[in-house]
Amino acid sequence: MPFTAVIFDFYGTLTPSTPAHVWDAHAARSAAPLGVPPARWRAALDASFPERVVGGLGDLRDTLRELARRCGAEPDDVALAAACAARLEAQRELFVLREDASRTLAALRARGLRVGVLSDCTVELAGSWPSLPLSGMVDAAVLSCEVGMRKPDPGLFDLISRRLGVVPEECLYVGDGGGDELTGASKHGMRAVMLRAEDWADNDAHSRENDWPGPFLPSLSAVAGLLDPPPA
Repeated sequence: MPFTAVIFDFYGTLTPSTPAHVWDAHAARSAAPLGVPPARWRAALDASFPERVVGGLGDLRDTLRELARRCGAEPDDVALAAACAARLEAQRELFVLREDASRTLAALRARGLRVGVLSDCTVELAGSWPSLPLSGMVDAAVLSCEVGMRKPDPGLFDLISRRLGVVPEECLYVGDGGGDELTGASKHGMRAVMLRAEDWADNDAHSRENDWPGPFLPSLSAVAGLLDPPPA
């Protein structure tokens, strides 16, 4: 069956990989206003990811307040506002797309393909999504924290297919492998390929399928090669 849609992961796929030292530096920026040691704050962020990625701790203010309490801090409104601002600023630095992302998406849509984004993400991306240029480059997006599911929940793959108006068998799924997404997409009937760009080894991702046995691509722009018919 020919592809009618291409679905992309967000972090580490449409965006460059994020190494551990960057996550550490970003955590330190929001820890400072709260008076929480950076290492403890980073540990709290990591430990709470399963809750945050499905929207389980509320909005950003409620989330940071709860995590501060888990770290033994009781921030006042001024400190909490400063921490939220620092967290948002740091997260928005991670929303910058790969160099070849925009032209790849434009080329796919020019060919008449539907384009979707399926992301395991927290409220920072969801809150920023409407203002991001990317939101106007895709036909549909499913963000885990808004729908209360995370990869590889089959409900996510079903939802993005329905929002794109296609069946899973018509979908090509592209991701770096975080959250067992490639196996999840494959089990749901999609053809899954790993984006293994030059910075893939640098990425600090949750539950990444490092031993993925399926096909992979060296760049986003290489997606087009999977859509071209084989030579006669």
